[in-house]
Formats: sequence, structure tokens, C-alpha cells
Amino acid sequence: MKVATRDASALTDADLDELAAMGGAFGIGAVSKAKDSWVLATTAYDGKTLVGFMFLTLERLGGTPCVVMGLLSVKRTPKREAAMKGLMTEAFHRALMAFPDEDVVVGARFIKPEGLEAFAPLTSIIPRPKYNAVGEERAWGRRLARRYAIEPQYDAASFIAKTNAQSGFIDYEPVKKPKIPADIAAMFKGVNIAKGGVIIVHGWTMAESLAKLGKKR
Repeated sequence: MKVATRDASALTDADLDELAAMGGAFGIGAVSKAKDSWVLATTAYDGKTLVGFMFLTLERLGGTPCVVMGLLSVKRTPKREAAMKGLMTEAFHRALMAFPDEDVVVGARFIKPEGLEAFAPLTSIIPRPKYNAVGEERAWGRRLARRYAIEPQYDAASFIAKTNAQSGFIDYEPVKKPKIPADIAAMFKGVNIAKGGVIIVHGWTMAESLAKLGKKR
């Protein structure tokens, strides 16, 4: 698996066509918009075949280092787990380079619970079952909604933006459909995919963990 990152602004029309043709949730309109909305573009290749891509930005929100994930898509191949891991490792590596010795927030939009596999290495994930988020944790949801330009349709109580919020999200389906715990499924119950709904999820990676997660192999 070959994973590489470049400035999103450097993507050519041919690059965008390749991303859109990979087969996933995002067509040419979405990837073209992502080029203009996000700073970095990462691709994952298995040989010469594109098997995944993501757009993201590393920035400080409220003074805190943050990886804001615009969109991520993984091709439905038998090696999709490796592609996902490669993309996320690259995101962690970029965060490590940008924010050495700092704790970092990672935020993204989701439409299905299967996509949460991307956040498996993170801690203190919000929202999560059987946990009532406190004020600062809910503030992070609002900051991310503002960053995604979906704040008007965002509900801070549920962390859900109900409509027109799918310009980007984690587009991933495991090879074997997992059995989703009932409490996780309940979190996504209010996400109306047909109307463009998403749930905003964020988590933390502490500095010492980031040093391991973002280590190039």
C-alpha cells in the first residue's frame, strides 16, 4: 500500500477524475469542492490501483491542535482495511509533524456506524454511549459544525446535522459487516441519510499516543 499526501490545490483535473471514478460516495462535484475547501489530499494505491483517498486540514480550533477531516473514501476491495489504516496513519503522521508534543483532536462526519472504525485508535470519543457529554465536549461539536459550514442545521444535543451536511464524511464499509451494538446504533438513529444528515464525532490522541500512531513504517 503506497500512501502519499500533497497540497489539495495541486490536484489536476485528471486527478479529480480519478478520485471520482474510484467508486464510492463522492462524485466529481464533491471532490472538486473538496479541493477548494481542504488543505491536504491523501491517496492510497495498491500497486497502480487507487483504493482510497481523503481530504483534511490541520489547524487550531479554539487554540487546540485539530485534524479536521473533510472526507475519506475507501474502495470496496478485500484490502479495504489496509487502505483505511494507511490513510489514518498518514493523518496521524501529519498531525505529529504539525503539532509535536501536543494532544490533538480529530473530528469527522459520519453517516453509518461502520465508519467509526477509523476512530478506533482515539480516546475520549464524543459522542459515545452511556456518557453524557459536558459543556466543553459539546462545544467541540459546535466548533466542528461551524468549520464544516453546517452550523444552522446542527443540533448540539444529538451531535447531528439533520440535512444538507454530506459534502464530506467517512465513507467506509468493512469487508465483513459487523454486528453493531444497540447503543451505537441508537446514536445514529437520528441520522437521516436520505436528507443529507450526518453525525459529528470527535476524539483525542494524546501526545505520547500520537508519536506511536503517526510513526512512519
